[in-house]
Amino acid sequence: MRHELDPAFNPADIAFETLRLAPHAWVPNNRRLPVLIYRRALDPSAKDLGKTFEALFERNEWPPQWRDSIFDYHHFHSTAHEALAVISGKADVIVGGPGGEVVFIEAGDVVLLPAGTGHCLQSTEGRFQVVGAYPKGQQWDIRRDALSKEELAAMEALPFPRSDPVSGHDGPLLKEWT
Repeated sequence: MRHELDPAFNPADIAFETLRLAPHAWVPNNRRLPVLIYRRALDPSAKDLGKTFEALFERNEWPPQWRDSIFDYHHFHSTAHEALAVISGKADVIVGGPGGEVVFIEAGDVVLLPAGTGHCLQSTEGRFQVVGAYPKGQQWDIRRDALSKEELAAMEALPFPRSDPVSGHDGPLLKEWT
């Protein structure tokens, strides 16, 4: 598997899926920006997938901020977009809030959640762990309730990330989020 840390990396080689979500109950999701799911963004057999993803995110101006699992309750972030890189295990994650889409992810995958996108860990296999990263200058919050009109307007006015967390300045984010 080739990736940005490999000189032969080509962003066009990254397989990704998009998921568009409408607002649902108290979860705003994001009316303009789709969820992006990068399949095998990095080779899952890499020696230290966590360090490799952290270096990749840092290089692409998405500073990694933590390593852990995903919360097992429905929540979203209103003040930051979020990239979650799976560094071990497998999981089913509910995306979009209660009753949302179930997305299967495994080591090597990345899920890019635009601000407002609900997510919740449903089940895991193996030692499931992710690296969480956010665009430079954005600080995440944890929301489990509806936003006010003012908060929703602030969320929708978040600055556009300068680069894709996986592919840098020529990645799917820059094409799909325009």
